[in-house]
Amino acid sequence: MTTFSAYLDALAQQNSGRTEARRPWLLSKVAQHAFLIIADVVVIMAALVAGIRITGLLPLDGGDHERMIAIAIPLVGVAWLCLLQATGSYQLRHQRAGATEYKRVLMASFMAAGLVGISSYLLKAEFPRGLYVLLFGIGTAGIVSVRFLRRKVMHRIHRQGMLLTPIVVAGESGHVDAIAKVLRRETWLGYRVVGAVTRDRVDQTPGGLPVLGSVADTLDVINEHGIATVIFAEGSFSRPVDFRRMAWELEEQDIHMIVVPALTEVSAQRLDVRPVAGLPLVDVDRPQAIEAARWVKRTYDILGSAVLLLLAAPIMGLTALAIKLEDGGPVIFRQRRVGLKGEEFDCLKFRSMCIDAEARLAALQAQNEGAGPLFKLTRDPRITRVGRFIRRFSLDELPQLWNALRGDMSLVGPRPALPTEVAQYDSDTRRRLDVRPGLTGLWQVSGRSNLSWDDTVRLDLYYVDNWSMVQDLMILARTAKAVVGSAGAY
Repeated sequence: MTTFSAYLDALAQQNSGRTEARRPWLLSKVAQHAFLIIADVVVIMAALVAGIRITGLLPLDGGDHERMIAIAIPLVGVAWLCLLQATGSYQLRHQRAGATEYKRVLMASFMAAGLVGISSYLLKAEFPRGLYVLLFGIGTAGIVSVRFLRRKVMHRIHRQGMLLTPIVVAGESGHVDAIAKVLRRETWLGYRVVGAVTRDRVDQTPGGLPVLGSVADTLDVINEHGIATVIFAEGSFSRPVDFRRMAWELEEQDIHMIVVPALTEVSAQRLDVRPVAGLPLVDVDRPQAIEAARWVKRTYDILGSAVLLLLAAPIMGLTALAIKLEDGGPVIFRQRRVGLKGEEFDCLKFRSMCIDAEARLAALQAQNEGAGPLFKLTRDPRITRVGRFIRRFSLDELPQLWNALRGDMSLVGPRPALPTEVAQYDSDTRRRLDVRPGLTGLWQVSGRSNLSWDDTVRLDLYYVDNWSMVQDLMILARTAKAVVGSAGAY
């Protein structure tokens, strides 16, 4: 007995540093898991109560049918919760980003609804149709909404530097720095990069990230620094067997393993993983630039821009009046831009600068704060008072709805570039011209002018290669939030 107690004390002392370093993350993990279960119970109970009250099932008169319903209703709730657990809806690794969490909730809910329907048929029992529709309609919407709100709250908490998951990145120094840069920029993901483990014998990576040891020392680094997640980048292992052995060593450590493949900037929709003879083969669908230029997207642009023009007509009228009253100059500013396949067109905007803005540009080049070939100035003296307001809320870009209706632009796509900017493009950057430029795009909902030139190009190329109508709809939905927040707009 004494020997066993001494063993437990030694084990606790050995892992005390790691446990202490991981304590905020562990508490967050437990709290989030408990919150999701409690929230789902509350939502399902609320859906049951709402369904019963709306359908008028209460009070029950004590008949056989009513007694069966009284027994069945709690069983439905328990079965629903069990299916949520069975489908992995409570796995926290899917709850930072992506649609997997919501897909699993929907799958569990549809399975629960199907189970009730099939059971009612086989048992020849009548489950009230009104209650059935209300229960699964309200319940499913409520569970999804709660998880959406939880994710938004956690993103806000992570941006404040709280409840972060300590991670270490393994691989070659260059790949490690690229991953660390993204995680440091996207703080809402909730990762805190503690350091790196590399195969290079250096004290730090070229980007300044401290090297805590070699890949072979990963377990020691995890225990010493309280690591919760290890990201394995390209160059982590020289042989597949080395990765398998590392997975075995981490199996009992409760460490989340993430592998960053050599396939970067490829959306999950273009990937299909299938095992063949023990090899995890990845089928990669072709880039989607050609699909983005076809009639489906064009039809959507025509209908969408026409509707938005009608809805925005009163705002556009007031904006035009304010511009005219301020200095009496022209309302619309026309500027040559480069569109699909390098064809130039007149991009329309509400004039937000003084009349001689183009003539004064050369004198301001020395103060340029823009990235790459872009010219940006936070406090540009050429911007008028009305112009500053309409730029803040992107009202100056409303006339581009006419460009989208004409076919010069699209509702969603890379930003329309100036001919002088295109002249400085390298061969990769010219890929942006393979689709129509857009009124909004990934660049706008990801920070607009706050992005570096490299990040702007990276996002635009990702959009070109991975276009889908679903992605367009998501970008349009996020654009409203970006415009209201006015982040990066000047």
